[in-house]
Amino acid sequence: MKAIVLTSFGIPEVLEELEVPVPALTDTQVLIEMHASSINPADILFRSGAILQSPMADKFRAQLQLPFVLGNEVAGIVKKVGEKVRHFKPGDRVMGMVDRGSYMDYVAAEEDLLAVIPESLTFEEAGAAPTVALTAWQALFEHGRLQSGQRILVQAGAGGVGHAAVQLAKQHGAYVIATARDYNHDFVKGLGADEVFDYTKVDFATQITDPVDIVVDSAMDPSTFGTGLPGEIGKKNYSVIKNGGTYISVVAFAINQYPKVRDIDACFFQARPNRTDFESIVRHMKENKLRIHIDEAYPFTAEGLLQAYRKSEELPKRGKVVISKNVR
Repeated sequence: MKAIVLTSFGIPEVLEELEVPVPALTDTQVLIEMHASSINPADILFRSGAILQSPMADKFRAQLQLPFVLGNEVAGIVKKVGEKVRHFKPGDRVMGMVDRGSYMDYVAAEEDLLAVIPESLTFEEAGAAPTVALTAWQALFEHGRLQSGQRILVQAGAGGVGHAAVQLAKQHGAYVIATARDYNHDFVKGLGADEVFDYTKVDFATQITDPVDIVVDSAMDPSTFGTGLPGEIGKKNYSVIKNGGTYISVVAFAINQYPKVRDIDACFFQARPNRTDFESIVRHMKENKLRIHIDEAYPFTAEGLLQAYRKSEELPKRGKVVISKNVR
């Protein structure tokens, strides 16, 4: 079968098509014919090798043995199931996450990391959703314990996690403030944001006059990536959160060790894939309460993935960049 693999670290041209064996299944896994996947910021950090220069390098170095298949999201059709699989059968349309590598014709995924998708969802929509929707979902409802009527600030509201968080927060009755570059303001307001500020042009901390209950931050502040601590954006986040509020970051990995400020509950987390949350996300998508915006879709080829990575590193950014077998 075909896989698109990383053969060395660097520019997108290091991606190549190779023939690799179809994955063998364990008793708890499902073999999926991949129809669509997508690109996340972590994929860019892995592809470029930047992750190996970060304080998190030791955690990932053992995983990054070249050649390496990137991608951890999949949408497709179940072809085979392990002996202990109970929730899926051949022919099911599914979406979910894999432990390693989804840019392949067939991927093996744990049963508990998948959910069935309805015919009303395209594979492209489903392939774009798992990581960003799950991260937004758990940030808001597991870590943020969002309640109707609360005020929330979503950083990078036009991005993958941000645009999902804006929609989910608004659907659950929150007053939503978001940051986005000015050319994305109409897009973010269309998702449900009540206020939008361009943090590259105005000091959002001075524009937000009433404190917020929750901040969800997925903005890639360069100083935060280098240290894991709140950078300039992070410090401004603190200034707009009310005493005893909640600061959730998916970028500041050392924020848990940061001195506590005004009893604010600050945490960094990485999404915890599970079937229950994926099923809730699919239900929201089916009911049109959550729409994952596809910025562009590219064919499942080395050249297509190269173009997809180039697109994902350009401005403006909105939602997700997808690779799909349905695109030629």
